[in-house]
Amino acid sequence: MPDTPSDTAQIDWRDGGVPVARRFDDPYFSLGDGLAETRHVFLGGNELPARFHDGFHIAELGFGTGLNLIATVLAWQEAGVPGRFRFTSFEAFPMSADDMARALSAFPETAGMEEPLLSAWSEGRRRFTLGPAEVEVVEGDARETLPLWAGRADAWFLDGFSPAKNPELWHETLMAAVADHTCPGGTFATYTAAGHVRRALQAAGFAVERREGYGRKRHMTAGRLLTP
Repeated sequence: MPDTPSDTAQIDWRDGGVPVARRFDDPYFSLGDGLAETRHVFLGGNELPARFHDGFHIAELGFGTGLNLIATVLAWQEAGVPGRFRFTSFEAFPMSADDMARALSAFPETAGMEEPLLSAWSEGRRRFTLGPAEVEVVEGDARETLPLWAGRADAWFLDGFSPAKNPELWHETLMAAVADHTCPGGTFATYTAAGHVRRALQAAGFAVERREGYGRKRHMTAGRLLTP
């Protein structure tokens, strides 16, 4: 559905064009190189592209600028993986198409992917294709929408705003819903190493490990769903 004033993200622009969510006072991507951060945290943290295969399903908390989606499409194409993959993202406060375009303009590598993404987004389409990706963005509070989702993911990108700024998206109940919607042996990765987030993911059934973070973040977190 098209954006409405009540749920569209309100953006401030800082440090040479980094988008910052006014509601959470938190940037959408690294103040250094957001694309490199995505590759390190979400792709590397989920052992991608090595695990890619036809029909692979990625789910995400926090669609934001769409940068993680584009980075994933580029990784799939660069790896020469045949077939297609699914990408389902849960987003409570979608960006406007204009703000998304401005944010993505900082990354020349994404230029070939921006136009079809922005075209779908500006038309209010939240189901669309982007190269090999079958994309669905589920709008609304993930605490309500995720439990109702019928799918299960092979890999999760947990990319909500900082747990200190947006604790609702890291609550143990929602982390349990993430586990409930993960395939056996599926994985997750996130930029945060907050202790309560790691504990919530462990309680949900993941084997959790702290790894080297990107840039100024010393640590990140990744893990795999334990099978009974």
